[in-house]
Amino acid sequence: MRTPSIAIIGAGAFGGWTALHLLRRGAKVQLFDAWGPGNSRASSGGETRIIRGTYGGDQPYTRMAVRALRLWRDYEQGSGHKLLHRTGVLWMARAGDDLFERDSLPVLTEAGVPFEQLGPAELRRRWPHINFDGVNWAIFEPESGFLTARVACQRVLETFIAEGGEYRQASVVNDSLDDTWEDLSLSDDSQVAADLYVFACGPWMGKLFPHSLGSLIRPTKQDVLFFGTPAGDTRFTAGECPVWADHGDRFFYGMPANRGHGFKIASDVRGPAFDPTRGERVVGDENLQAARDYVGYRFPALKDAPLLETRVCQYEDTPDAHFIVDRHPERENVWLVGGGSGHGFKHGPALGELVAELILEQRKPEPWFQLARFR
Repeated sequence: MRTPSIAIIGAGAFGGWTALHLLRRGAKVQLFDAWGPGNSRASSGGETRIIRGTYGGDQPYTRMAVRALRLWRDYEQGSGHKLLHRTGVLWMARAGDDLFERDSLPVLTEAGVPFEQLGPAELRRRWPHINFDGVNWAIFEPESGFLTARVACQRVLETFIAEGGEYRQASVVNDSLDDTWEDLSLSDDSQVAADLYVFACGPWMGKLFPHSLGSLIRPTKQDVLFFGTPAGDTRFTAGECPVWADHGDRFFYGMPANRGHGFKIASDVRGPAFDPTRGERVVGDENLQAARDYVGYRFPALKDAPLLETRVCQYEDTPDAHFIVDRHPERENVWLVGGGSGHGFKHGPALGELVAELILEQRKPEPWFQLARFR
């Protein structure tokens, strides 16, 4: 059987890992990215991303997260790069509003995710610096934590190149890839011809495929803030403080200070529509104040903490928050991989493995990920 040539557009968590898995399975792979892996416009950019198994019930992501965690560990061992930080993940459940957490428990058990159910007394004993008022109980995943996102994307690219893959920084300039085309036109005036094409372009997917994806993937502006911790106080740093999520009215989440950055906090509430290419990445005053108020309440020692850094990233939401992994509806040799919906990064190695299997074994994706679910 002839070795297939595959062009992958997008070197983020989905595209980079897909490229590496396809390469390791014998394909000839070219990888392209407009600004490089982990750049500040990309959904895979930024310093850190959470890896966790708590996902509610009736979904494929807990099992996928288990596989991804194994592959992240394998990659660390094989490459010597430290990317995974197992601080634990603490998921706070509110009294009378804990269906998501309750539904997660049997799924976590079935998938083999180590976890503990902790009541208020145990929560206060372990983390006395956190105010658990209003928290009835919590799920704690001791083996989960966070990943160094930007660095991970760059390391995966380095591995891809070292193992024989071809990479170029260039962008696609075709007006609409839903229209008829033979070769891809790139910003360096070159043309790319391949047997198969994989587009893993994050928030740009809808622009590249306006007819098939334009109404299905919506980029939103998401503000991220980093607050300073008290001098000499290690309670809010990695090793003493877990990654946390508070599934309350506004759904805040965050992670301990690490790698010289402050205490990270963000809201999972979807922001306004956002242009990932031209959008100004300035945090909104309302979101800053809401984060200050929350930090001061839930982490009293950080009340009036100075703001050290801000970032603006984006989600690329699908209507049901499930990924899209499917062939283009009119082109059998074009695969669409995206719709991370704010929870995709952790799954990169497992999703890339899945895409490689689907392509090379000519299988159909699970119904969760098919475009047909939107028809």
